[in-house]
Amino acid sequence: MRLHINDLNSPSPKAMGKIPGAGGTPALIIDKRAIKEKYQEFCHQFAGAKIYYALKANPHPGIVELLHELGCGFEISSQGELELLLRLGISPQKIISSNPVKDQVFINSAYSKGINLFAFDSESEIEKLSRFAPGSKVYVRLSVSNEGSEWPLSKKFGVETEEAAELLVQAKEKGLQPYGIAFHVGSQCAKATTWAKAIEKSRVVWELARSKGIELHLLNIGGGFPIKYIKSVPSIAEIAQVIRDSLAENFPKDIELVVAPGRALVGEAGTLVATVIAKAARNEEKWLYLDVGVFNGLMETVGGIKYPMVTKKGSKTSKWVLAGPSCDSFDIISTEAELPELEVGDKVYIKSAGAYTTAYASQFDGFLIPKVHFI
Repeated sequence: MRLHINDLNSPSPKAMGKIPGAGGTPALIIDKRAIKEKYQEFCHQFAGAKIYYALKANPHPGIVELLHELGCGFEISSQGELELLLRLGISPQKIISSNPVKDQVFINSAYSKGINLFAFDSESEIEKLSRFAPGSKVYVRLSVSNEGSEWPLSKKFGVETEEAAELLVQAKEKGLQPYGIAFHVGSQCAKATTWAKAIEKSRVVWELARSKGIELHLLNIGGGFPIKYIKSVPSIAEIAQVIRDSLAENFPKDIELVVAPGRALVGEAGTLVATVIAKAARNEEKWLYLDVGVFNGLMETVGGIKYPMVTKKGSKTSKWVLAGPSCDSFDIISTEAELPELEVGDKVYIKSAGAYTTAYASQFDGFLIPKVHFI
């Protein structure tokens, strides 16, 4: 029996019995076929572009090895991520760093291993790059609207158009190769026109740089592509069409396009399997406690992500407060989870959990990080 992640929508004991280690929870079940299909969709929708997986979404070696076999590159931010990829035999030519705030030890290490494409958005970053990665290709991080995103990133990174152009000039003066522009519309962005506006803003920087004698080549449109949780979101195809149209209107055909999805490649491929460990009635509310919570796998619920959940029990549901196992009142997964009447020992299957679950997880209070199994 070959399982697909959709088989877990209405899980049966027979189906779960085919999953290695499924009896022990919490466990994250990753469907390799789902990741492969998503990667192929990105390759199709962005034909000719270079696809780099944002490793922060889920750095499990099994995912890295699968995407590497498919031809994907990797986007990283840290020494730890670099060392992981190198241990797994990933060529430095398949790695870029789009974090505009980097530690100098990481810059020097990445450069010494052969990585030569880095993001920046400040004078201090130019100084570090010119010293520890001399002659490297660099691209400036532009601040853009994050309208429609669940996790905005615009305040922490990026600069406005005129400053971006000036920084490219300064990079050239310091011996670096000004190569392009990067932006990020924010994680889980459900508004396709946000990419179009960011592309239009990038063109302004492109033209300002040209007016200052700098010819650019690359545009990194980042990630932020949404996946299906509770709410409907536009498809990759719908967003890609808007992006392609905007690129055609604003940039030359020979532009080097970089796309860096993270959540979109792995999110829907994962199902987190949890066990009910306790239940209670408190102040006229019904509470369920799982063996996975905010600290050991569901940190994104703090930011508003609402995961779809299914069980093996009937369709009649009621509202529950859903909590994790730790001795911390912050460990609340949801105050309005719609679930049937469950008992201690019952399983809850949390869908679209392939991204930012085990990647964020800790062993706070001694509770285990979910083990990962592939199907």
